[in-house]
Amino acid sequence: MKKAISIWSFSGQPLRTCMELAKDAEFDGIELAMDGTGELTPDTTDEELKRILKDSRETGIRIHSIASGLYWDYSFTSDEETERERAVELAMRQIQIAKTLEADSVLIVPGAVGVDFLPDRAVVPYDAAYDRALLAFQRLAPAASEAQIQVGIENVWNKFLVSPLEMRNFIDQVDCPYIGSYFDVGNVVYNGYPEQWIRILGKRIKKVHFKDYRRAAGGLHGFVDLLAGDVDWPEVMRAFRDIGYDGYCTAEMLPPYTCWPEQILYNTAASMDRIFGKE
Repeated sequence: MKKAISIWSFSGQPLRTCMELAKDAEFDGIELAMDGTGELTPDTTDEELKRILKDSRETGIRIHSIASGLYWDYSFTSDEETERERAVELAMRQIQIAKTLEADSVLIVPGAVGVDFLPDRAVVPYDAAYDRALLAFQRLAPAASEAQIQVGIENVWNKFLVSPLEMRNFIDQVDCPYIGSYFDVGNVVYNGYPEQWIRILGKRIKKVHFKDYRRAAGGLHGFVDLLAGDVDWPEVMRAFRDIGYDGYCTAEMLPPYTCWPEQILYNTAASMDRIFGKE
């Protein structure tokens, strides 16, 4: 397996600086994010993307995936058709950006029925959310296939696709080899067991997020450093071996430390080495 770090684990440094820090912490790759502001947005030009790619090559850190937080604002499952169309447009652009940056995957939040940490968002009927999301990903399938970019649907706290069986069936209904799961280990701990998800999703898992979660803390405060929570990491790794997954595992550590924020990179890299069984 390969170690990667999410751009959201940094504290606002320029992308070049983040890549240099990731290299120093001995990560193999980095996951960037297409956001509304900053160096990487839907409006970033090809020239600017080539500069980011040049920085990646010079620092020796591969940009293996592109995430985005924009799908909390523009949802595939919204009651508003214009918002749903904007979500599809953003996903198409995200795929293009990934191709230009020589990444092989994108991470996409598939929409939501309800979001507790965004109380102003309207609650969407579950059946409508399912149908809308399915249509959206079926529309994305040709673009993903043409670009040969893996589209990973992330399991998040969205009250949607809440079981591994449902996620498996949804992906199978999309019926595209380039669309699968971007499996987040920590996100399922509050109501499930990641090793079960891994074995059920199997080869549908395209990429992986590493997080840990402590049930006793609850809520967003339950997310803790790797090895400090309730994830059964030996069993998780056995499950990954069972399905033959050996790709990137991206640590998504939120939020960064208040003091000496770069230290989270080194602590995380060391914990990932232990989880991978490296001495």
